[in-house]
Formats: sequence, C-alpha cells, structure tokens
Amino acid sequence: MSVRLFAESFSGALADLLTHPAENLEWYWLGQAGFLLRGPNYTWLIDPYLSDRLADKYRGKPLSHVRMMPAPVAVSQLGRVDLVLCTHRHGDHLDQPTLENIAEKNPKARFVLPAGIKQEIAEFQLPRGNIFWAVPDQPLKYGPLTITALPAAHEAFGYDEAGHHKFVGYSCLFAERSIYHSGDTVLYPGLTHRLRTAGPDVALLPVNGRRAELLAQGIAGNLSLEEAIALSVEAGIPNLLAHHFGLFAFNTIDPRLIDAASLTVANRLTLVRAELGKRYYLRNS
Repeated sequence: MSVRLFAESFSGALADLLTHPAENLEWYWLGQAGFLLRGPNYTWLIDPYLSDRLADKYRGKPLSHVRMMPAPVAVSQLGRVDLVLCTHRHGDHLDQPTLENIAEKNPKARFVLPAGIKQEIAEFQLPRGNIFWAVPDQPLKYGPLTITALPAAHEAFGYDEAGHHKFVGYSCLFAERSIYHSGDTVLYPGLTHRLRTAGPDVALLPVNGRRAELLAQGIAGNLSLEEAIALSVEAGIPNLLAHHFGLFAFNTIDPRLIDAASLTVANRLTLVRAELGKRYYLRNS
C-alpha cells in the first residue's frame, strides 16, 4: 500500500482554522522553510519565520530581505505550541523574535536546536530548561512525536569546536507517518542511503538552488529543483513537497517551474508546490 501527499485549499485565515482541533496529521506552509504541523492534541513548528526582522536588519543593503509574501499567521494566533524545531542559525530559519514570542505565550513549549549552535544563541530569551540539543542519529521523543536529526550540508557541513553539527534536518514520526524536513542542504555522500533507510513518507525539500555570486556574499544555497526530485526518487521517497522560494526576490525560483516538473515526474513521484492557503496531509492509496 502506497502513501500519497494531498493538498487541499481552505478558505479564510489560517488563524481561524487553527481554532479547530486536528483530527489527523496535517500541516501548513508558513513561507520559506517554515511549517506548522499538528495532529490530535499536539502542534509543532519547523523553522518558523513570522517576523520582519531580516527586512529591518538588511534595510538599505544590497540584498533586500523585504518579504514577497506576508506571514500567514501571527504568533499570537498560533494557539498552543508544544514544540519548535529549528534546523540552523540563519535568521529565516531560526527567528529570534518568533521563538521568544512563542516561549512567552507557551511556557511549556520545548525547542530543539542543533547542538553546534549552542554558543550562537546564548543571548536568546528562551527557558534553558526547555531547550534540547539535536545530535544526528540520536532520537528525541516528545509525547506522540519522535524526532531524529540528520546532518545537512548548507553547501558544506558546519561544526562547532566540539564537532557538533550546525546544520541539520529532521525526521518526524507521528502516528506512524514519517515526514523529513531537510533544512537547508545540498546533496552529500551518504544522504540518499540515510533517507532510503529512514523511509519517510514525504520529503519537505528546498528547491531554490545555489549561485556562486550569492555564496560570495555569504548566502549559501540549497538543492535545485532537479536535485530535490532526483534525491527523492533515488531514496525511494514517494512524495516531495517543494519549498524555500517566494520570500526574498534575490533567492527564489519561478513557481511555475515546480508545477511543470510535477507533471513530468508524475509516474515516479508525487511532487507538490508549497502554497499558502493549503492544508497538506497523507493518505493511503
């Protein structure tokens, strides 16, 4: 029996939808690499960037970080948050205002961060007892959710002085469904084998690619659309949700390319483009 990814449009605001409990595993795109996932009585987020901190930080500089799309929900509208996962230190993945606001409104929320960035977030106003440090291949269990970090290579691996990874992805197991969020990564030796072994039902992969001129300005890149498709097919992952585009004008791709590719790979893979206003879920087919 195969598992297929479905995308269902909803009307109204995401905030209104979140006032109703989830009956099964479902998730929503927050823009860039951010997702809100929830099931019965449990909600977690991955890489939520819900502020305009980067627009302020880079105002007047060559690479504008003004949003091309608004945040689909405010922290105050999220309701109860049980867990937040962040894949690395970059501000569009680990957003200090968003995390601190979540912690303020959800005193029991836990935060899972790569062990290699421990010193880099020392100034964050997060309850230290609620922070857990992710080390690849060491599962962490939180209620009905099991999280396992995998290494990520944001054009290259990054390590702290103790050798801990600064860039990770996460495999999330919830109600016998497995979702893999790669974080920012490119292909590296062993990644395909790791994913084939993990056997996720769906991969949430960046598709904005990389360019030498951006790397020269400190903007590391990601998988291209073609690489994300090839990785999913070679690792035997049946579903791919493509994201990490449409937020910053200097670092995106034309979403029509994703739609066109979804037609050409339909016999090998279910490829879906991340969109605001959509609910994502898995179903046996």
